[in-house]
Amino acid sequence: MTDVDHDQSETVYEAAGGHEGMLRLAAAWHRRVLEDEVVAHAFSHGYHPRHTERLAAYWAEALGGPSHYSERYGDETSVVRIHSGNGEHEEMDALAIACFDQALEDAGLATDERLRTVLHDYFAWATTRSMARYPRSPDDVPAGLRIPRWSWHGLVESESP
Repeated sequence: MTDVDHDQSETVYEAAGGHEGMLRLAAAWHRRVLEDEVVAHAFSHGYHPRHTERLAAYWAEALGGPSHYSERYGDETSVVRIHSGNGEHEEMDALAIACFDQALEDAGLATDERLRTVLHDYFAWATTRSMARYPRSPDDVPAGLRIPRWSWHGLVESESP
């Protein structure tokens, strides 16, 4: 594997290919999860017709890109509420992370070890911590949460308002 020395001013979003990189990754992940019988259950009640585009915008904002998700679709509260109230689902989370790791390969983002690692760490954290924080009810999610930002060094902004 190649390990590229990233310019400290380059965001994870930029290193991942910007908007096009996020779209490739979101499309690859979405294909993978729909093929997994356990993870696909999360989509069994349907999903937004522009899910891939919205997911790419969300990841872009979280990884240092433009704030298009917040400007167009909603804040962290709205995202976390969608993922809340489904009980504990550790197996599904682990499989979703495995699908993400495979999607990194599919999207051509796994050849740079540092980039692959930071993207994996972000997704694993978001899946098991941020999105899984309110298993009982979407009503438990507080209003006004901001999309957490992730850098080469991990979480840089808490999700609190």
